[in-house]
Order: sequence, then structure tokens, then C-alpha cells
Amino acid sequence: MDRAPQKSSLAGNRAFRLAHWLSDGVNGVRLQLAKRWNFVPKTIAYQGYGSTEWVRVLGRVLLTKEPAPGSRAEHAARNGNQNVRGWRAFTSVPVQFTDVQVTIEDVVTTVKADRGGLIDTVVDIRLSPGWHTAVLRAEGTEPVEALIQVIAPDTTFGIVSDIDDTVMVTALPRPFLALWNTFVLSERARMATPGMAVLLDRLTVEHPEAPVIYLSTGPWNAAPTLARFLGRNMYPAGALLLTDWGLTQDRWFRSGQEHKHRNLERLAEEFPDMRWLLIGDNGQHDEQIYSGFAQEHSDKVAAIAIRQLSVSEAVFAGGHSEDGDHSASAVPWIYSTDGAGMAKQLKSLDLL
Repeated sequence: MDRAPQKSSLAGNRAFRLAHWLSDGVNGVRLQLAKRWNFVPKTIAYQGYGSTEWVRVLGRVLLTKEPAPGSRAEHAARNGNQNVRGWRAFTSVPVQFTDVQVTIEDVVTTVKADRGGLIDTVVDIRLSPGWHTAVLRAEGTEPVEALIQVIAPDTTFGIVSDIDDTVMVTALPRPFLALWNTFVLSERARMATPGMAVLLDRLTVEHPEAPVIYLSTGPWNAAPTLARFLGRNMYPAGALLLTDWGLTQDRWFRSGQEHKHRNLERLAEEFPDMRWLLIGDNGQHDEQIYSGFAQEHSDKVAAIAIRQLSVSEAVFAGGHSEDGDHSASAVPWIYSTDGAGMAKQLKSLDLL
């Protein structure tokens, strides 16, 4: 009776192992080609966050093509004025399972990057609230610094925001436009969502101790581009929590919804006294994810703010445009097409 399911499961496991073998083989070829083309190893550090007793450190180790010395591209990179087309963010090759040294003040920790070259680790250390610096260095790379926001124990308000179609207009519901915007369009051609930078800036002025977390299903390859976009458009500094496409240890494809849900649960556990303003859009799954989190942790959600896409955009995204009726929810919901509309409603909730 059970033989068929067992056979199917075994075949699935074999196929999954074969996929991992092929993926590792392709990455090995890419590494060899990158070295032949004079790509150099580079450690990239991302902003982290933490409490007065621990910090979460994020970074990545890649083989990447550096601009020629004295070139216009090198000058632009040095001054933060890059104007890079999206596909270039995907040419770098992850350096898998390499050791990375993390130094914070007098504490030195050695961690290992994962199969995507990602470093995502927690370092136990006592620090005062405010901004601190972590230094990351993998073998053969220059040390790089990452800002770490240490959140005071008495901080009770924080902000979690989606990126695509929430703070940045990407038209992700339209598949072909999404590919164009991600891989072809130059980064300086990407538009900020009207009023959202002002909204987030006002929130951080009203709540200066509040952490800002940008939680997105976007790939880590795009992190430097996204960080430059946020800075160029005057969004407040905040940690990027992104993901990667493709195989994981136990799944064929990473789940964007699971990624968001898992990180929201993690934030709730890390900061049990924090109430979060959750900002997203109704183009994909933010409403569903935020609603589920609010039902489980209503005491940890200050409000949910949803940027409304047009009905056609929401339909193209595979969903529908909600009418904003959450009268039965223990958490206040607000809907608006832009940051200015959100600000008016957040003011009525005494969050602004």
C-alpha cells in the first residue's frame, strides 16, 4: 500500500540531490570563469541591528568585477554616483562556505558564509544604545564596515516596510515590466513612491529611537542597488532583510511569503515589548502576511498601512484589490495610494 508514495518520495529526494549537485557544479564553473576574467573577492557589509546584549550582522562574500583604475566607473563608485543597469547586480559569483571574521569593538567572531555567500549571524556582545560599527573580512578581501543600530531596551515602537511597490515603484504585478525594471532599467531611473520618503522621515523624527527594517522578497544581489536608492531618495537608514532565489537546503524554491513571515516572527521574539507599524502594498501578499501576524500578535502591531495599487495592478498580481474593511481586526488598518494619505490617517491614530 505504501510502496508508491515511498518510491515517489525517494525519486523526489534523488532529484533534489541531483539539483543541488548541478547547482554546485554550475557555481563551480562560474567561479573558475570569474577568476579567469580577473574578478576579485569582495566582502560586502549590510546594515545590521540588535539589542544591548546581541547584534545581528549581515554581509556577503562575492567574486566581482571591479572598475578599471582611473575610469569613470571607478570615480562614480568612489563617490556613490553609480548608475548601474539591473542585470549587472547578478553577474557577481557567491563565494560559498568561506570563513568571515567579524570584529565589533574588542569582540572577534569567525563565522562561515552559506552556499549563497551570505553572512547572517548573531554576535553576543554588550553595547550601548545607538550606532556602532562591525568590521567584516573574508580571506583575500579588504575589511569593510557595517553600521549596527543597537536599540534601547525601553524602545516600544518600530517600523517594518516592504520595498517593491511600497517605497519604490517597480510595477511588479506586471511580469514583463518587472523583468525590465529588475534587469534592464538603470538604477537612477527607478522612482520613489510619492510621499513615502517624507512619511518615513516624519515617523523617525517623531520616534527617533525607532528602528526601520526594510523587509522584502527581493534578492540579496540587489542589496547595494536598493541601499543606494534608499539613500538617494532620502529614506531613513534601516536594515535590509532580503532573500535569494533558487534552491535551499530543503526546498526547490525560496518562499517569499515564508521569508517575510519568518522574519516578522523573529522580530517579535527579539523585541517582545516592541509594537510595529507594518507598511506594505496590496499588489501581492502583504495584506495576508500582515493580517496573519496581527492575528497571532495583536499586542505587537501598532497599525498596518497598505499602499493601494489600482484594481488592474492587483489583479495582474494574482490577487484582488481589498476594500480596506478590517472592522473586526484588533489592529487598525489604513489604506492610501501614497505617503501623504497614510500620514493623515496615522496622525488620527496618534502615531504622527
